[in-house]
Amino acid sequence: MTTQAQHAGHVAVIGRPNVGKSTLVNALVGAKVSITSSRPQTTRHRLLGIATFEHGQLLLVDTPGIHADQGKASSSAMHRWMNRAARGALEGVDAAVLVIEAGRWDDGDALAYDALRSAGVPVVLAVNQVDKFKDKTALLPFLGEVSADREFAAVHPISALKRRGLEPLVSTLLALLPEQPPLYAEDEITDKSQRFLAGELVREQLMRQLGAELPYATTVEIESFVEDPAARSGPLLRIGAVIWVERDGQKAIVIGKGGARLREVGTRAREQMERLFDSKVFLETWVRVREGWSDDEAALRTLGYHD
Repeated sequence: MTTQAQHAGHVAVIGRPNVGKSTLVNALVGAKVSITSSRPQTTRHRLLGIATFEHGQLLLVDTPGIHADQGKASSSAMHRWMNRAARGALEGVDAAVLVIEAGRWDDGDALAYDALRSAGVPVVLAVNQVDKFKDKTALLPFLGEVSADREFAAVHPISALKRRGLEPLVSTLLALLPEQPPLYAEDEITDKSQRFLAGELVREQLMRQLGAELPYATTVEIESFVEDPAARSGPLLRIGAVIWVERDGQKAIVIGKGGARLREVGTRAREQMERLFDSKVFLETWVRVREGWSDDEAALRTLGYHD
């Protein structure tokens, strides 16, 4: 009897902002390791999602969306950092997934494709959100159009949100990776610490609950993260999170009338933490002002934004 060879390696997950890269990583890993929202550029950090299967392991590098520089807003230190993180994720990977939205190909997709071609790794096209099309045959002309004159190792229509079409995608990706045993233990799901994930879960709620612009002027710093094994209700994580904003007016908005919005952010984030960490969580949140932090390279480094 022969045993099927194991394959393992790094796969960059690339695309323009807000096409479902993080949703795809979470679906393949089987746990929430990357935050999601309807806002573009929710992902700010390079994050490794570890997806282990019977015949191998995908080390999925989730990244900020690659975007073109367009004026002052996209030339801030934060935007430059996110673009560096996205492009830097291509270094040392064995393959890549280009995630696009079903029925749409624009300049942002072309920019991401060009970055992948320059990296010289095999590229698999994942056409996401196909569940929006009742008649899947209506997608065929689009699939033919985006595949023409472009080199893809394979094209897979998927729905990351509904976890459809993922098995063929996994099989294709594993076949592109080196033949070797898994690089991480089966129960590991990310290279990031619980402390990092806690901060991201608070920031996710800010992205989801605040207006169109304000979330981009906020970041989260975990000031304390302590395990309390002797708590009466059983093991407890005591977490203190600081939400940084750039102006006093933004602080008032985040706190909300009578503290209502801050309480809601904290409650939702705590629920997500308890689910992910499988532990009770006591979460405290504060809002503080640090003017111009998003366009200050030194401030970004102190807040955890490292190349």
